[in-house]
Amino acid sequence: MARWLSEMVTLTAETSQANNDGNIKMIGAGEVLMEGLEEKVRLIEAALYVAGRPLDLKTLCSITGSRSEERVRRLARVLVEEYKRRNGAIEVLELDDGRFVMQLRMEYADKVKRLAIRPLLTVGPLRTLSYIAYKQPITQKQVIEVRGRHAYGHIRELIKMGFISKEKCGRDSILKTTDFFADYFGLSRNIQVMRRQLRMIFEKRGEETLPASLGDEDRREMARIEEQELKRGEKAATAP
Repeated sequence: MARWLSEMVTLTAETSQANNDGNIKMIGAGEVLMEGLEEKVRLIEAALYVAGRPLDLKTLCSITGSRSEERVRRLARVLVEEYKRRNGAIEVLELDDGRFVMQLRMEYADKVKRLAIRPLLTVGPLRTLSYIAYKQPITQKQVIEVRGRHAYGHIRELIKMGFISKEKCGRDSILKTTDFFADYFGLSRNIQVMRRQLRMIFEKRGEETLPASLGDEDRREMARIEEQELKRGEKAATAP
């Protein structure tokens, strides 16, 4: 039996016993009716497709109506295996931080990237966003001094799009990027790790501006940097 189907059968049996995560019926000698769990897998698939960015287990639990992150993780892994079995142009991956993402396989990305939808951000707001991300936390006054008065409009746009947050601090405001920003660009949510990732991107592009979106190869490089930083942190924590 294929690994993904075996996982579904195991989950179905557990769910039937727990009786709290879908309507499952056991039929005959081991035959399983898995409508409840299959529907949850399809919901996870739909969520990853619409999001276009990595989603964490908390979000997927909310989408599927499940209270168990471990069960949702295993359902998402069923989807990972299903897409591996298809061996198509689209893949579903489990990232090192436990999030899941649906993306185009790297070997197809360069051949079809010219067909991609118009970038979400224009050059001006993108440069302002890049500056905030690299320098954060930073005051609005500092951003305006560097980016000019037109950056007021950029900041309003970026807040509306969910890329940055604004917190009042005396007569000024503190600007920081959001988790949505990190997920959208495939960056770490840890500011120190993100700064290292951004430095690598800027050096590669020859300018201190993010691209409108990161390709699969760049996202893999970002994930590699984050993994290195996590391992470095673990070693430091266990050092005598």
